[in-house]
Amino acid sequence: MVDQWIEEIKKKCPPDRLGMILVHNGVVRAVSKSGSPVARMNLSFDRAALDKTVRRFKAREGIVEIRAWINEGVLNVGDDIMVVCVAGRFRADVLPVFQELVALIKTEIVTEDEAS
Repeated sequence: MVDQWIEEIKKKCPPDRLGMILVHNGVVRAVSKSGSPVARMNLSFDRAALDKTVRRFKAREGIVEIRAWINEGVLNVGDDIMVVCVAGRFRADVLPVFQELVALIKTEIVTEDEAS
């Protein structure tokens, strides 16, 4: 998926506006943030909120493309949780959008329930 996204972005985006592509691949960890063991995770997300958020962030200065995929359902340790890709002009444009978008997805769009 990521390789395909990168290839499509390079073909689609104007080369004078594309200087960086960042990818986040979240994975189910075997240990929670609090240190408890995790066997699996039940994950859901608000699809409409994700679409709206991606459109809003894509409109920011210096951003040429954003792709986001979230793996919904019962996930096991090692499974992909999400993949987020942000492409843009300069590092100064892309990094803050990338960081804010991933944090927003994790805190406001995704609902996770870890089980031991």
